Amino acid sequence: MALWAQSPAPKGKGRAKNIILFLADAGGVPTVNAASILGYGEPQKLFVQSWRQIGLSDTSTASQWVTDSAAGMTAIVTGVKTHNGVISMGPDTVRGKQDGAPLKTILEYAEEHGLSTGVVSNVNITDATPAACYSQANDRRKFAEIFSRIFQPRFGDGVDVVLGTGREAIWKDAKAKSIDIDGMAKAKGRTIHSTLDIPETESRPIAVLDRDFDVPKATRRAIKALSANQKGYFLMVEWDTHTDNPKRGLENMVGLDKLIREVAGLVNQKDTLLIFTADHSFELRTKGGLRADPLLKGFDEWQKSHKPSETVEIPALRVGHSHTGEEVIVAAQGPGAGAVSGFLPNTRIFEVMMSAFGWKRSK
Repeated sequence: MALWAQSPAPKGKGRAKNIILFLADAGGVPTVNAASILGYGEPQKLFVQSWRQIGLSDTSTASQWVTDSAAGMTAIVTGVKTHNGVISMGPDTVRGKQDGAPLKTILEYAEEHGLSTGVVSNVNITDATPAACYSQANDRRKFAEIFSRIFQPRFGDGVDVVLGTGREAIWKDAKAKSIDIDGMAKAKGRTIHSTLDIPETESRPIAVLDRDFDVPKATRRAIKALSANQKGYFLMVEWDTHTDNPKRGLENMVGLDKLIREVAGLVNQKDTLLIFTADHSFELRTKGGLRADPLLKGFDEWQKSHKPSETVEIPALRVGHSHTGEEVIVAAQGPGAGAVSGFLPNTRIFEVMMSAFGWKRSK
């Protein structure tokens, strides 16, 4: 297959009808680099590494150098930095104790303008990254309250497509707090499926699985549903690329990149802005290894003699268990992509999306 860079790329000017934001959770520069080597035996072979509009995004929070997914994604989708553990509320929030100013997200702007909206994630659909798109909470662990916002939106009719995991945790939290999730869904005429085998006639699908989540299948289903809206859509797709287990994390990064390549071929690139980024980086370093050897040489043996909580030490890699504070990649393609270049704060990504849609910030 020819590399995308060998074909003319969209110029990155004009207005976007649709935006798809691909979020590699913990997919910093070291992970992207190592994923290319794992997947293709060479650096710079991922599809997103062929994009011409590239920037490096700061990921610090309002109060700390190293972010979690809650503060990181809040900055990306609202344009405001907040504190770790806080979901789309301002820096006046006290985590778990006091609400701060609610922040209007890019998904909520899309709802307000009559676009269709969706979130896809292979982690808990009420966890930080997807939650920051459609909800506000002073603590990221408030799963039931966060999920309830799907049926109690602040703008429009609420997020249209919700496909992810976390069923057991969400329903357990809802039961403990006497929140009737199924009743709320029924009152809105919506069904919460437990698999991705959703009738094609269902235009606003919700599926919350326990595990075994097929991100490409879910993304295709989401795009098909959202594309029916002639006004356009906003879609966020998250794939967990934490490398505590480097084999799983790096393979997920390769999988996400393949999905992005596929989606780029599915959508109209003249009116769809594609953005790839990460909420934060992770403690992975390529510290050695030979080109002739597999990147993960020695990892299977390491697993047999070490605890998962220990630092992974193999010839090519050293992998810890912490988020890190260095910049992450932002890559863009399509209308509005030209605004992505150089070093930028993560809050600029929100501004890029707003500008691409042609919208101004409002309350």
